[in-house]
Amino acid sequence: MEVVKGQTFRYRREKYEVPAEAKEQLKYYVKIKKAILDALKENELTIAQLSEILSLPKHEVVYYLMTLIKYGFVQVGAIDEMDEYYTYKRLK
Repeated sequence: MEVVKGQTFRYRREKYEVPAEAKEQLKYYVKIKKAILDALKENELTIAQLSEILSLPKHEVVYYLMTLIKYGFVQVGAIDEMDEYYTYKRLK
């Protein structure tokens, strides 16, 4: 195989296979991302509310939610009346 300048990604894709486990993790991430974004489509929700809606443990919801905040899909909203929990909202 001849290496062409500027085509590193093509060379790497042909030479190295992506592990099946990594592919499965990406599929799971996309599934959870879609579920969180769909849940936040109508209302601002707290982590506890998202956890209940998605039937996921709170620590998993926090992990995926912080990832979505980092990449600009979700934003922190208001704080509740008792100053305990933040809500999160989907960015358009």
